[in-house]
Amino acid sequence: MSVDLIFKIAAIGILVSVLNQVLVRSGREEMAMMTTLAGLVIVLLMVINLISDLFASVKDVFNLQ
Repeated sequence: MSVDLIFKIAAIGILVSVLNQVLVRSGREEMAMMTTLAGLVIVLLMVINLISDLFASVKDVFNLQ
């Protein structure tokens, strides 16, 4: 796992939190929630790709199919 991925996730978190605060203060709570959910989905997709790579590596190491 590279440090670059951790920085990407942290940057997404900071960006989402700033957007969330701006939208909440302007009275758009629904948009703030959608922004938070979009950030969560993006980060989860990044983590799912890593987990997929992990399973592929395990299959290669143990010579499974």
